Amino acid sequence: MVASQLEKKKVLLIDVNDKIAAKVLISGGGKCNVTNEVVEPSHYLGNPYFVAEVFKKFDQHDLLRWIAERDLIPKVRTRGQYFCSKSSKELVDIFKRETKQDTILLNTKVKSLSKRDEFFYVECEKKSYKAKTVVVASGGLSFPLLGASDIGLKIADSFGHTIEKTAPALVGFTVQKDQFFFKSLSGISMDVEIRVGDKVCDGALLFAHKGISGPVVLDASLYWEKGKIEIDFLPSWSLEAHLNSKKLISSLLPIPKRVCKALLEHLEIDDCPTYKLSTQERNKLATLKQYQFAPAGNFGYSKAEVTKGGISTDEIDSKTMMSKKVDGLYFVGEVVDVTGQLGGYNFQWAFSSAYVCAKALERL
Repeated sequence: MVASQLEKKKVLLIDVNDKIAAKVLISGGGKCNVTNEVVEPSHYLGNPYFVAEVFKKFDQHDLLRWIAERDLIPKVRTRGQYFCSKSSKELVDIFKRETKQDTILLNTKVKSLSKRDEFFYVECEKKSYKAKTVVVASGGLSFPLLGASDIGLKIADSFGHTIEKTAPALVGFTVQKDQFFFKSLSGISMDVEIRVGDKVCDGALLFAHKGISGPVVLDASLYWEKGKIEIDFLPSWSLEAHLNSKKLISSLLPIPKRVCKALLEHLEIDDCPTYKLSTQERNKLATLKQYQFAPAGNFGYSKAEVTKGGISTDEIDSKTMMSKKVDGLYFVGEVVDVTGQLGGYNFQWAFSSAYVCAKALERL
């Protein structure tokens, strides 16, 4: 995105992969969730004032106009998510056209960055390159098979930047022994609400071989550090209104029968009509509205959509994305300590921060 805005500048793009935008190509099942109808700082983990300042200059409406001018009209799916109409390649092709005047080095790994006097020196495996300005858009640690690495964080650290703790995000949870029964439900999906601290996420939970995944879990992982989470397996459903029912619990509860039977077995409750439940059993059943447990961990960077944490926004100028510590050094996208929920928010952040950076570079 940065290079696509710099028609009058001499640009060198360095990419560790054998094609540009490799992560874009595979994202969203090959359709790329470009952005969302509603984009607010509340959709992000990070400094909301910093995020808001960036979006003032380039938000989802600006992005949609920009790609529409280049003949890509994305389609809206559930929850206001915009996807490429045919495939991610449509978006990548736009960037290829917009950067055709630039020099692009593929299969090239950056080892380090240094600065002497007014010039930066980009040290690669076979050669070094000299530049007056450098934009670090190296992404996070997720998807190591696509060349993801910590080079951006190492560069920032070498110039004295503060690195906020990084971790896999938008990723599934592994479970401890008490929740191993979740694994026997692998492949079943259901709508739930998950509370992590003061954050409530809603959507589909998917039981998996390693634990739990699905959109609602991925969103919850953005806010989880350690300790317990709380799952409401029965959102928008009142147990009190059905306590005198003659139906079996497994027929009454609005969840998949296999899940219901597994939860009842876990809670040591017989599958009987609710009017037969003792007070103790009713209290146990009520915990399905606020089922608490501590995940053992997560599925790791190889399964994570993004990396949370990164370069502190306190040390980056939101009006330019330039380092406050080093003139001419810019950071954009996932390498910065701003991480969005599932739904196109991370691509929007990447595009918006890149646009702000590019406009600053144009003025040089």
